[in-house]
Amino acid sequence: MELHTEVWVAALVRRAELDGAFAAVTRKGDARAGQVLVRVFNQSDRSAQLFTAVDDPDGTAWMEPLPGASEGDLDAYVERQLRYDPDLWVVEIEDRQGRHFLTEPVRIP
Repeated sequence: MELHTEVWVAALVRRAELDGAFAAVTRKGDARAGQVLVRVFNQSDRSAQLFTAVDDPDGTAWMEPLPGASEGDLDAYVERQLRYDPDLWVVEIEDRQGRHFLTEPVRIP
């Protein structure tokens, strides 16, 4: 049985906060089965990353759809995804070390 998205997102936010980061849900989608985008802002070097879930033979994994993109490009990507998927969740994490707090594998393109 898979976790509902609402529960999974709450756990991600809690993990980040327990380790001293700031995390917030900036867009709520479908509570049971919405997809999630995780946006990470590294406070030390002022860079940003975006992660999206992808199907993987071993289960769920995460990847960066736009590695090395500017914040404006990441904003545009999120807006495009929201037009296609109104059930999308967006979680923003600000951390001094740029950690994403995802427990599933992160695939490097």
